[in-house]
Amino acid sequence: MSDSPLILSALYRYPVKSMRGQRLDASPVSPIGLPFDRNWMVGDPKGRLMTGREYPELVLVDAAPTEEGVHLSAPGRQSLFVPNTAFTMPHPATVWSDTFFAWHGAEAADDWISEYVGARLTFLWIGTETSRHLRDHVDVPLSFADGFPLLLATRASLDDLSVRVGRPLEMERFRPNLVVTGNDAFAEDGWKRLRIGDAVFRVAKPCERCVFTTVDPATGRKGLDQEPLRTLAQYRRTPAGVIFGQNVIVEGRTELRVGMPVEILD
Repeated sequence: MSDSPLILSALYRYPVKSMRGQRLDASPVSPIGLPFDRNWMVGDPKGRLMTGREYPELVLVDAAPTEEGVHLSAPGRQSLFVPNTAFTMPHPATVWSDTFFAWHGAEAADDWISEYVGARLTFLWIGTETSRHLRDHVDVPLSFADGFPLLLATRASLDDLSVRVGRPLEMERFRPNLVVTGNDAFAEDGWKRLRIGDAVFRVAKPCERCVFTTVDPATGRKGLDQEPLRTLAQYRRTPAGVIFGQNVIVEGRTELRVGMPVEILD
């Protein structure tokens, strides 16, 4: 059993869903998660979520957000600034089983994304206020995240999986917001509440993993060996699916900084 102190060792946000994440040294956090996290998404013409599962090359696109909009850049493409003012039309958005209204109208961004992946797609913005909320917690706002505002993973669990796969794995494959170091592998399965800074984080449910984890964040290609999902399925399969990481909800607001202590409350 590890006797090392628990530390918040990394912070990530993903301004555009499925595009490359940004590693942060510090960030505010509130019930909707980290600022700008998954505030934009790529959809089909009807607004149905399109991700790295369908278009793995999306992970190579850099998205740098500002209060005014988002800068997109990708290998071999001229960069594009997409102002929030371009999103002028309410548009249905579907993220898994949730359908809600977001914003559309940035035609230059639609064209840029469509030309990059070779298929007709749309670029959507969540808006200044999201119209989406957790189904079981209607007071908790949601962006374009899969189902919860924040995802937590631990370094020990990634290291355990890396040993089993036989090569070092990038944390970016699992797209967490919060990374904790100092625990035993998969100790997070038993956590219910933890404190970081002045806020309490409540563990909601394990995160089910899919083929997106096989996309190499450096090349934008799916691994032919189906790793690490193949190995993960051998020892992390549950009735809910193959799990890695925990979805969490934050109660309150605080400023997070890499290196902060993490306290397990229960």
